[in-house]
Amino acid sequence: MKYAMKSVFFMFGMLMLSVFILTGCGSSTGMQRSEKATTSMETFDNDIKLVVAQIDATNASLNDLTRSSQSDVKKAFDLYKKQVSKIEDLQKSFAKHADEMNARGKDYFDEWQKDGDKYKNPAIQQLSEQRQQELADIYGQIARNSLGVKEAFQTYVSDAKQVLNYLSNDLTPKGIEAIAPTSQKVIYDGDNLKYSIKNVQTAVDRARAEMSQTGKIE
Repeated sequence: MKYAMKSVFFMFGMLMLSVFILTGCGSSTGMQRSEKATTSMETFDNDIKLVVAQIDATNASLNDLTRSSQSDVKKAFDLYKKQVSKIEDLQKSFAKHADEMNARGKDYFDEWQKDGDKYKNPAIQQLSEQRQQELADIYGQIARNSLGVKEAFQTYVSDAKQVLNYLSNDLTPKGIEAIAPTSQKVIYDGDNLKYSIKNVQTAVDRARAEMSQTGKIE
């Protein structure tokens, strides 16, 4: 009899523990998705800061290499080569983290929409839908500001590499002079890309602040 009672209490305890674990996990799922979304935005934001600085460095090295008064073209070429390698690596990281951020955001809002159907209280249901729409609009601004940015970044890196390849075969005064107009176009495109990326950063920072538990970003 005592054994039977112990078994009953044990089974009851295990049942309650299971309920607690399941309900606890369910209540934290939304928070976990939010943290993943904000973490991916933070990673992407850090990428942007590095990219903006590296575009400046790449453009400066190309401008220095192609200026008519350059006395040490080999040294200037080596520096430009180094900067191109850095911007190429950052471009790949930028594209990867942009895709991850978009995926995290989609998961966050898709699951929130599913969870929103569970509210029996009409006022809470309405509040959830309203808040979800507000955040979706703010998050969506990232995508709107990002239109064409990844492609423009790829083009910029490709053109910078082609200038590098050209000069690696003809690092002479005439060779540098011949490629100068194209080099200036690369620099111009880099500056435009930088401003476009900064617009994306503005949207990311706003979304991060809106989705942060503290209402602000570091």
